[in-house]
Amino acid sequence: MKKIILIVSLLFLITGCTQIKELSYDEIVKNVAVSSYRTNTFRMGYKYYLPRGMIVYDSTLFNEKIIDEKYTYYLYVDAVSYINKVKYSYKENAESIYSTGLSYDNKSGYVEINLQENNKYLVEIMYNYAKIEVIVDEDSINKAMVSAISILKSIEYNNHVIKNLLEDNVLDYAEEELDIFNTEGREEDYIQIDDSEYKPTEDSIPDTDLIN
Repeated sequence: MKKIILIVSLLFLITGCTQIKELSYDEIVKNVAVSSYRTNTFRMGYKYYLPRGMIVYDSTLFNEKIIDEKYTYYLYVDAVSYINKVKYSYKENAESIYSTGLSYDNKSGYVEINLQENNKYLVEIMYNYAKIEVIVDEDSINKAMVSAISILKSIEYNNHVIKNLLEDNVLDYAEEELDIFNTEGREEDYIQIDDSEYKPTEDSIPDTDLIN
């Protein structure tokens, strides 16, 4: 029991310890059920916890581009599916490096990890009516999963604001429509790699306590 408590603390308090690399993907995912976060980032219709050492580089209504010292995370929030309480079932992908469904607190989703070009890995996590995608090196997969899960788990929606946006038809045209439930054609539909795009470096975000 003490070992389990220690693992949970290491994983979700983001202490900067290296034990996260020793956890399996299943161990990380299972802790979705026990993690909790205090929100610190506020948007129109929702709020969420942004881990220390990460910043929002670009933001539009229900879309965020979040960076840490090395990678760019793409967050997509599906307010329409949330307000309509869309149900989702996931079929595991046998061709993925890792593939599993999520179902906690009456919320569903999935985790997929897929090998890309140049030995990069696409980490794709959908949960709580939102999705995060990030392309990382193999030794950064665990850390990326922790960061993504902590953000998605923490999202809290404002029903009143979202309903007003729907009534005003704001959500019909304010954002590029993205299907967070879709796992087909991910590279083309979501993440566009552009050499001219800003790429975070360790110098650009010196204050970080994310797990290394």
